[in-house]
Order: sequence, then structure tokens, then C-alpha cells
Amino acid sequence: MEPSDRRYTKEHEWVKVEGDRGTVGITDFAQKQLGDVVFLELPEVGKKVKAHERFGTVESVKAVSDLFSPVGGEVVEVNSALVAKPEAVNADPYGAGWMIRLKLDPGGPSDLMDAGQYTDFVAKEAK
Repeated sequence: MEPSDRRYTKEHEWVKVEGDRGTVGITDFAQKQLGDVVFLELPEVGKKVKAHERFGTVESVKAVSDLFSPVGGEVVEVNSALVAKPEAVNADPYGAGWMIRLKLDPGGPSDLMDAGQYTDFVAKEAK
């Protein structure tokens, strides 16, 4: 089961909202689909992103995939430890594998799934 303190996208990213900040990463399902993550390209602090806009890439032994932000805002922190050790995405996608933190645009996420909806979505997609 996915952590219930986050919201999820159909592209398998998550956001954990705390006040006016949002922490973004990819889901356990996404990291399993990718396989061993070997490289990440993440944005610079200060970059503004819109909801569902590409903010970087993740490269695995299988493929290179774009990363999309579930929410809009300004990047205030990048997980530099993850750039040095990208395999943390596989080991702990909901903890040490977080990618960016945003100062959220007003309004916040509205079209995202809760944990139950996302679990159902993944179950249907896996069929």
C-alpha cells in the first residue's frame, strides 16, 4: 500500500504537501518498472515548474524517462545526495529517494489521486 500522506499522478509521481511546501518523488511502482536507477537529472534551485510539467529525467539500466511535477511551484531544494547515489530511488522511493522540494503555487494539487485511488489505478494498469 502506498503512503497515505501523499497524492499521486497517473505518471507515477507523488507529492507530500506540508504547509506551503511539497516534496516530490516517484512511486515504488515506477522504480520497479524502471529497474536499477543509474542517473538523475534534476532542476536547479529557483526553477519554476508548472503542474504536470517536466522537471528532469531518470535513467535506469532499462530506459530514460522524463519526470513530471505533480504540482506547480518554485524549486527550493534538490536532493543532491540522490544525484550522487541514484540507487536510493530504488531502495527508498518514499524516503531517501525524494527528488525535489517546491514552494507551492497557491491552490495546490487538485487533480491528484489519494493512496487508495492510486493503488486501484496501478492494479488496473498492471492487468
